Amino acid sequence: MKEITDTELYAMNDDAVITMIGAFVRHHRLEQDLSQQTLADRAGIHRSTLADVENGKRCHIVTLIQLLRVLNRLDVFKSFQVNRQLSPMAIAKLELQQRKRASRTNQESSDKEHEW
Repeated sequence: MKEITDTELYAMNDDAVITMIGAFVRHHRLEQDLSQQTLADRAGIHRSTLADVENGKRCHIVTLIQLLRVLNRLDVFKSFQVNRQLSPMAIAKLELQQRKRASRTNQESSDKEHEW
């Protein structure tokens, strides 16, 4: 498969992207020497649904996930993972809020009051 640039990708319309996804599924199915029927059965979908995906027709995201799971290609979704990072200022504020020493519990303070 030819590497596509970001510029080319953003220039594509939705149907072109869907066609590219179908070609991806077909490529990896054939690379693993699977028939459409075998892949469809393993993914729990109908063979005609798989044919539609490979031919660039729209499908449900769940169908795509099922296909990619069987093809061992769920790694394509790594780009969707959100990694929240704290800024250095936020980390510093959290460190300032952390307790530096222990204080007496309510039980300890009430015991002291009654001793005299």
